[in-house]
Amino acid sequence: MARAFYWLLPHPLLTLLLVVVWTLLQNEFSAGMIVFGVILGIIIPWGTSVWWPDTPKGFRLGKMTTYSIMVLWDIVVANVQVAWIVLSVPNSKLKPAWIVVPLELRQPEAITVLAGTITLTPGTVSADLSEHGNSLLVHVLHTDDPDAVRDDIISRYQNRLKEIFK
Repeated sequence: MARAFYWLLPHPLLTLLLVVVWTLLQNEFSAGMIVFGVILGIIIPWGTSVWWPDTPKGFRLGKMTTYSIMVLWDIVVANVQVAWIVLSVPNSKLKPAWIVVPLELRQPEAITVLAGTITLTPGTVSADLSEHGNSLLVHVLHTDDPDAVRDDIISRYQNRLKEIFK
């Protein structure tokens, strides 16, 4: 029975997410829109499951929720900081930096979440992943201490992601 369930719904959380997103995008809460969302939520993951051979194991949803809240807060704070830098620091005094962040993460999903988190936070951009996936190149808009930024990324994001993707 479980085998048939996973054949029909290879990624159940993705199916649920697609149904919710489809319903919200339609701006209409009706039975027809929900049924069509369910149809899309079954067909899209099923049709693309060939390209998803390894699904993440041991994902902790509760810790991901707290991580997401922390990232949203960091985005708000970084927006204020970047606005202050743009308004108060002349271009000639900006100190941009390229930082190499060593990765302890090995799962592609965890590395993607880390790179996305860095890019979503204003003032930083994930630019490149090393060939062997053991470091991430990050550009910072303005910093006096690149090592502190690297250590902050490791302690604030990477260590939490290691706990989420165990």
